[in-house]
Amino acid sequence: MDRIIFHIDVNSAFLSWTAVKMMREGKPDIRLVPSVVSGDPNDRRSIITAASIPAKKLGIKTAQPVSMALRTYPQLVIVGGDWTWYKQCSESFISICRSYSPVLQQFSIDECFIDMSFRCKPENAVAVATRLKDQVRDTLGFTVNVGIGSNKLLAKMASDFEKPDKVHTLWENEVQEKMWPLGVRDLLWVGKKTEERLTAYGIHTIGQLAGLDMGLLMRLVGQKFAQQLHENANGRDDSPVETERAEAKSVSAERTFSRDYSDPKDIDRALFNVACIVAHRIRRHDFRASTVSMFIKYKDFSVAQKQTSLDQPTDVTAVILNEARRMLAEVWDGITPIRQVGLGVSKLTHESAVQMSLFEDPKLEYYREWDRQYDEQRAEIKNQT
Repeated sequence: MDRIIFHIDVNSAFLSWTAVKMMREGKPDIRLVPSVVSGDPNDRRSIITAASIPAKKLGIKTAQPVSMALRTYPQLVIVGGDWTWYKQCSESFISICRSYSPVLQQFSIDECFIDMSFRCKPENAVAVATRLKDQVRDTLGFTVNVGIGSNKLLAKMASDFEKPDKVHTLWENEVQEKMWPLGVRDLLWVGKKTEERLTAYGIHTIGQLAGLDMGLLMRLVGQKFAQQLHENANGRDDSPVETERAEAKSVSAERTFSRDYSDPKDIDRALFNVACIVAHRIRRHDFRASTVSMFIKYKDFSVAQKQTSLDQPTDVTAVILNEARRMLAEVWDGITPIRQVGLGVSKLTHESAVQMSLFEDPKLEYYREWDRQYDEQRAEIKNQT
């Protein structure tokens, strides 16, 4: 039986959700004008977390400082965010999607996959998706795009076509017409560095990538990633819609030195490295941590350790690292040589909308952008090995 997968993605989620709340208060719809959501609307150094479609058409992007966006468009409307409201919107959105199929995988706070293979037929999939789309709009007040495909890759690619409030199909027999003309960066999981390697060899479109000699592709990106790119560029993906995930209780990493270190710079560098590893691991599985612990081991194998609880669960490397640094200063005298340093996080949750401080500290969006780039680089390295 042919698979039928929907990918549902909220259009400009944070901005749309903010717009709905403002309209309920009798204010204009900021989705219709160049507008953004930022950490602190009154601080030009604040980072943009979401932008309206009119703003994006002007070249304004997320993770961009407000000051830069204002230079592009001085009349830009800037509003703050509300994670409590966002959580409510996300839960309502997911609830509607789940009513169409219990086989649902939440991909992020504002998007999910549902397996509709036993819920509709290919010939009426567009009608069902349109009904879902309209129900979200009419019930909740914001719009979504629905991508339909015979696998998760094609459904995700289809939902990224023209926005907002659209339904698009990308069946296997439509790959050549609809997907191959797109740029290689539009292919899921292709990052900036991979794009640069491909375009340097004249590979600019997904279609060119799909027909590329495997030997050359393996030399460019490594054997494992080459196989994945070849399959994806040809529209093939057999990954299931995962409704359950194994729940980890904690995540940790450690660094053992080849010799004892006593220089604070060396210790801090090691702590930074393990914090990056731990934070990357929990983000990869969509976890946030409420507890951070760290330890140091001396030459005689004695251990000093400390643990702390966070006000809000987090997956931000900088937040985890700063807590570890603070605890290190409490357990280490800064002189005694250290043989090993370790860091762990626990009390993990999948709660997506808990970063209340995200809209209080504008630096957090900068840190999140750093994390995003780090995760992308790790994914590319992993796929090339």
